Formats: sequence, C-alpha cells, structure tokens
Amino acid sequence: MRLVLGIESSCDETAAAVVGEDRRILSNIVLSQLEDHRAYGGVVPEIAARAHLDHIERVVHEAMQTAGVSFGDLAGVAATTGPGLIGGVIVGATVAKSLAMVHSKPFLAVNHLEGHALTCRLTDDVPFPFLLLLVSGGHSQFLAVADVGAYTRLGGTLDDAVGEAFDKTAKMLGLGFPGGPAVEQAALTGDAARFALPRPLVGRPGADLSLSGLKTAVRLAAEKLPAPVSGQDLSDLAASFQAAVGDVLADRLKNALATFRATHPSGAHVVIAGGVAANKALRARLQSTVTEHGLTLVAPPLKLCTDNGAMIAWAGLEHLRRGESHGLDSPCRPRWPLDEAA
Repeated sequence: MRLVLGIESSCDETAAAVVGEDRRILSNIVLSQLEDHRAYGGVVPEIAARAHLDHIERVVHEAMQTAGVSFGDLAGVAATTGPGLIGGVIVGATVAKSLAMVHSKPFLAVNHLEGHALTCRLTDDVPFPFLLLLVSGGHSQFLAVADVGAYTRLGGTLDDAVGEAFDKTAKMLGLGFPGGPAVEQAALTGDAARFALPRPLVGRPGADLSLSGLKTAVRLAAEKLPAPVSGQDLSDLAASFQAAVGDVLADRLKNALATFRATHPSGAHVVIAGGVAANKALRARLQSTVTEHGLTLVAPPLKLCTDNGAMIAWAGLEHLRRGESHGLDSPCRPRWPLDEAA
C-alpha cells in the first residue's frame, strides 16, 4: 500500500498528514493560527508565513510519528503549491521538496482547490463525474469534475466569496473572527423571516452568484437597529443573512445541475467542499435541492472541510496512481484556477 505525506500551509493552518492508498488517514495534524490573527480581524499574511516557518517542522514530525511510519515508507511527498498566501505556500512547498529530495521520493505539487475537490473520494469514494460546489473564504464556484485534473467551471462569484461574505457580516455585527462559525451560532436562535434581505441573481440564467449587495443590505438593516446590535436583533439578522445565502446557493445550484446533467448524464453526486461546507444550515438547504433532483449530496466530515494535510496527501495519491509526479522546480502560485481555460 502506498503512503503519501501531505503538507498544507496556504493560509492560517499549518498541517501535515499521512494517508494510505486504501483511504486510511494514518495521521492528520492541524495547527491553527487563529489566536495569532484574531486581534486583527483577519489573516495577516506576514504573521501567517512566520508562524508556518516556526511550526512546520514540529507538525510534520508529529504527523509521521502519529502514523508510525518513516520517510522510507513513503511513496511520495505532496504539498500545496497554490493558490494561497504566497509566503505560507513557499514554506510548505520548500519543506516538502527538501524531504522528497533527501529521501529520493517523488514530489507532488497539489492545487489547494483540488485538495478540497477530491476529499469526497477519500471519505466517500465518490466516482467521476460529479458536480462540485466549492465554497470557502476565498473561493465560491461550481465545477463539473470529470476526472483528476479535468475541471470545467460552470459559474462562480462575481464579487465576494461565500466565506468572505460571512466574515464581513460577522465583523459588521460585532461577532469577531472567524466569522462563519460565529454567524452560524448566532443564527441558531434567530428568526430568518424577520428581515427582508435581497437574493442577488436568483431567477436569472447561469450559475454565477453575487453577494456584495446582500452584504450591503445587512449593513443598512443593522444601521436601523439600536447600536450595538445585540440580543434577538443580532440573532434575527444573522439568521436572515444565512437564509438568504442558502436561497442564493440553492437557486444557482439548480442552474448548475441543469448544465452538468446535460453534459455528464452519468453523474449521480453533488459535492460541497471547502470551509463553508461545515455550515450545517447551508448543508441542509442544499440537501433538499439535490434530493429534489434525484442526486446524492456528499459533504466531507466537518474536520476535513477546513484546510488540512489529509486532503493534500490524498490529491497527491490520486496523481501518483496515474503515474504522475512533479519536478522540484514546480512553481509556487498565489493564483491557480482549477479550470485554467475559464
């Protein structure tokens, strides 16, 4: 059985994992930098890069020790080489390349987004093709996934990513950072029908989405409430915002599904991946839409929705099984779309 070490350092998690070809996760160590960035209300790239540099050696060592394997047992070393905060990407990729060179192992340059995209094959062995909704702090897009490396973008955000909209809404409401979990928690006791917020682009053709207008509507609604927004007002506004996002995603998903089924009639799965996939309310909203269309919704376990090394190791294995590896001169890229032709 082939084993791959995966290293992830594209944003504010320093992570390493060892994954087997039989889909077993032998270790998955994630060190969050949340407290390093909380005071700034967002991720500071320079702080993130320095934190990766400080901790990555220990995280990799712990991943190998937890897995109970040596570097000689590995079939390859994978690392995120983009997209992401370039300082952090360089730290992780350099460590992985060094380990691959010293131990004479193949190096596998992994697209961070592909790591999210293929996690469903690690956890649920989802067959190709499938429709992917990738939603995170920096990315929101619908993709038809025909195979490893074969991605067709069907639509995406015209402005804010879904996770970005959650973070900015949380900041406006004084909920702190990270915003996604904070808004979701506040919405639990809220009345989602209290505020009549817009659903941008709903009912229009295509699978693109827009959230900047919704975000502005939340700000205007908040300005009409006693400051600071708190108590039931806060819960109701958070719930109304979250419901609006759910309606937008569900409507856009219907259009993406129509295009996907026309071009990939054998596809039976819709996959939601990325950090926002951890939101239970959005999962439930999308589940009903997918069920209506007779398909199966797959979402990774919550711990594999956010950035982690296991998804990078698995994506590396997917390439390795196809006889692919990459040179030690593989570039680190701040931008790297899955569908480069889109």
